[in-house]
Amino acid sequence: MSLEMDDTIVAIASATGGSYEGIIRLSGPATEKLLQQTLRSAPTNRKKASATIQCLLLVRGSDGVERSLPAIVYLWRTSRSYTRQPLAEIYLPGSPPLLDLAISALCAAGARLARPGEFTLRAFLAGRLDLTQAEAVLGVIEARDAAELQTALAQLAGGLSHRLAEVRNQLLDLLAHLEAGLDFVDEDIEFITRADLQTQVAAAATAVRAVAEQLQSRAETSSTAPRVVLLGEPNAGKSSLLNALANEQAAIVSPMAGTTRDYLARLLVVSGKQFQLIDTAGIETASNADQIGSDAQDHRQQQQAQADLEVVCIDSTQPVSLAVTKQLARSTQQRIVVLTKCDLDDGRHPNRFSLPSPALRTSATTGAGLNELRTAIVAALDLAPSESLAVPATAIRCSASLQAAAASLAAASDLANSGASEEWIAAELRLSLDELGQVVGAIYTDDILDRVFSRFCIGK
Repeated sequence: MSLEMDDTIVAIASATGGSYEGIIRLSGPATEKLLQQTLRSAPTNRKKASATIQCLLLVRGSDGVERSLPAIVYLWRTSRSYTRQPLAEIYLPGSPPLLDLAISALCAAGARLARPGEFTLRAFLAGRLDLTQAEAVLGVIEARDAAELQTALAQLAGGLSHRLAEVRNQLLDLLAHLEAGLDFVDEDIEFITRADLQTQVAAAATAVRAVAEQLQSRAETSSTAPRVVLLGEPNAGKSSLLNALANEQAAIVSPMAGTTRDYLARLLVVSGKQFQLIDTAGIETASNADQIGSDAQDHRQQQQAQADLEVVCIDSTQPVSLAVTKQLARSTQQRIVVLTKCDLDDGRHPNRFSLPSPALRTSATTGAGLNELRTAIVAALDLAPSESLAVPATAIRCSASLQAAAASLAAASDLANSGASEEWIAAELRLSLDELGQVVGAIYTDDILDRVFSRFCIGK
């Protein structure tokens, strides 16, 4: 990745498409000079660190005629800006052709079109953000629901950085003691006792391992929305319910029991909450299932084990079976109990009112109760504990480095406990510090920067 920090870069920073107002971002040493060349009423008071200017931006169309666009410019002259360079944001009418003309005018004056993520890259290189916070910027942009947004905002605020910074500082202090001892090996000076060394290395290893395990879990599930699994007997109305909630004919519906032999998933978004709704084969006893049915039961059990929320479907026109009663008693997952086919309910099966959980009455045919069910699903998922420590991109990138750091610290702990030379212990600590440095960006390569910032859009 080319790190051309002396160029002044420009890009449209607002969303694609027309809008009432558009934003153009400009950063680099020549920012104020370019504004003076392209604006009427350009800023002149250089004593202020920042300025807000109402002005006209001069652009030239394809017909060669110069035009003036009304604009408001926010200028940061000093290192207080996002990139710690002179930076300006120009607000003007959000017509895409007008924004393109403004970009052309600024490029003609000497600016360069920014590459994807280059503004955030400059903020990172200037020390405004560390690498995990830079990835959190993208996490905020790409958040699909409130939980992902909260995770990204927490990471942007430095949650992961602060946690790892504490460990890095402890290891740096520990390494300083060890290296001081090595420098004065001929002197009778003990900078750290063996017992303290063992305790501190073990504590650091535990802390890094805990973060690594959390991030590994996040990396493995990064593309998976919460899983809501429909359970119930054959012909309990699960497939009809999935079709009704998804507003499409996704599952085959038949009066014959056992139509669903595998599982079917649909991605739904309700009130801003994204989740997978999964239809499974009906619950059958092993004695009643053929080989295909047995495989279907295996799939159902697998989906049930991975569920974040169970929706147990009970046919309101039939008595509650022993299999469903056992399922309700045995399950430890969060669940919602749903009575299906309520438009056909004749009230002949009162034993459903003795269910261990309150039941929602629904009808896939009439739509009765479907909005209440959607609301209940979102509420139940919002109550589920979230252990996400980082946005998916950070989790995937950092897992290997954290595992390597944890392995080096475990090796250092073993060496300390076995009475090995402090020189060997110091070598393992250096390896772990290098790995942790790559996580937060204290140590980086062009490959790492390419991988992180190439996924940003232009203007960020």
